[in-house]
Amino acid sequence: MPRAEAATAEKFERISTAPAYQLVAEAIEREIVTGRIRPGEHIGTEADLVKQFGVNRSTVREGIRCLEQSGLLRRESGRKLVASLPRQGKLATRMSRALVLHQVTFRELYEAIDMLERSAIELAVVHRTEDDLAAIADNVARTEDALDDPSRLAELDTEFHTLIAQAAGNRVLQLAREPASLLIYPATQPIFEAVPEAGPRLLAAHAHLLAALHSRDADAARTWMRRHVADFGKGFVRTGRSLETPVEAIAFESIFQTRGSL
Repeated sequence: MPRAEAATAEKFERISTAPAYQLVAEAIEREIVTGRIRPGEHIGTEADLVKQFGVNRSTVREGIRCLEQSGLLRRESGRKLVASLPRQGKLATRMSRALVLHQVTFRELYEAIDMLERSAIELAVVHRTEDDLAAIADNVARTEDALDDPSRLAELDTEFHTLIAQAAGNRVLQLAREPASLLIYPATQPIFEAVPEAGPRLLAAHAHLLAALHSRDADAARTWMRRHVADFGKGFVRTGRSLETPVEAIAFESIFQTRGSL
């Protein structure tokens, strides 16, 4: 074959066909995402899908398994399959895993958290309800009682920021901040263990943020959230680690140990 013809031939890759189970999963997913199948709607049984797709049962079963893992399908009593909304925890855990595999650093997480938490508090000032304030106040009270318990403080700090995100009234923001939050969480307990003033400073920041929400003081809310997130960065360094440290797999594993598989 002449060199020119060989060079032309090498520009093209072999055509591959997606596995049948993947095509089944994509077809069902497309119907759910476009709204033609609504969450809570029955889509039939495995046997029904075998007839509709014209494939064998093992192919349908593997396609269903993929959709169950992503949270788009669930099984009800008997054999019926039901369309569902993915749980926030599952989505966040998958994204957190991707961040670990990409070896993102704590500096990158810190910078992202700084932007997301400031956005959350700004929106919470506008949209918070009396129920939100009550839940946040309860969290602050429990935090005051847990100053001698680093593990409990880490849990309550995570809960506090989740409550702020909920008060913001923006589900896109809630979903966006959760993956980074899951990876920051394992790093907070060592800070409370190594830095004596970390707990009291956290409590003071949370109390000031709560007060800013009560009075709808956006300037105070931004100021205290910026200080609060900065304290995390300073505290992390004081544990003897660099912010350029990659988020290692052990941090991700600890999520499952302390919060379950979500």
